[in-house]
Formats: sequence, structure tokens, C-alpha cells
Amino acid sequence: MNKFQYNVQGVDYDVEIEELEGNVAKVVVNGIRFEVELKQPINPAHAIRKKPEVHQPAPAAPQQAAQPAPVAAAPQPAAAPGSGSQVKAPLPGTITSVNVKVGDVVKDGDTVVVLEAMKMQNNIETEFSGTVTSILVNQGDSVLEGAVLLTIA
Repeated sequence: MNKFQYNVQGVDYDVEIEELEGNVAKVVVNGIRFEVELKQPINPAHAIRKKPEVHQPAPAAPQQAAQPAPVAAAPQPAAAPGSGSQVKAPLPGTITSVNVKVGDVVKDGDTVVVLEAMKMQNNIETEFSGTVTSILVNQGDSVLEGAVLLTIA
């Protein structure tokens, strides 16, 4: 694992690169795990080899006052987005509820996700009708503004 410390606009970030395969890096920023898609793969000679999987419960992420800034690219969950229109987070926060599953048919105005930000529950509603093709977040995930939550075709 490679560990780095960054200071972005006066905020310190501890970044740990756990794994790098092609153009996808698994990183931990201030204790929060992200998958980051790089625009170009890093030279394989400098790549971090994939660790063998060990089945252990993941430690709970420490409580933080502020969300980490994106590092190298916008953080994305492990699943690749499905085809269709993206429903994005309008502000940073924590997912408290995912009200749909892949294959559900939704209508314009349906609440698909509930996001807690600054101790307030925010209903995230879709602006279009269709079928949910992918869900990229889980209850308890922290997301940044603009993060793709799900896709609808």
C-alpha cells in the first residue's frame, strides 16, 4: 500500500492506495473507501498488485466534520453505471434510504433515495420515468455533490 498526505485548500487528507488494476484504483481517503477511475492507466511497472481477499468485517468509518474532496477523479462505487439517465446527489451527505431496486419502474417525481445532509432528510426524486438500471449507493454511504446515485433508462 502507498500512503500519501495531501493538503487541498487548507484541508489535510490522508490517502492510501490499496489496489490498482488498469485504470481503477481502490483508495481510502481519511478512512473512507472509494473506487477512483483514472482517465489513463498508470504504468504497470508502478502498479500496486491486487491483495488476496481476506473476509473480515470492515471497521466502521470514523465520524468526520467534513466530506473529503475528490482525489484524482470523482469517487465512484464499485458498480459501473447502467445505461440511461443519471440521478445525482444534489449536495454532499449520507444515504439513509434507497427506496428502489434494479428493475423497478419509476415515474417522474418518485422519491428514489433519501439523503441526510446537515441533520436534515432530503428526498431525492427522479426527474424522469423509466426502469432503474443500476444503483450505485447503499444505505450508510457518504456521497459528494454530483455523485451518481442510480441510473434510469
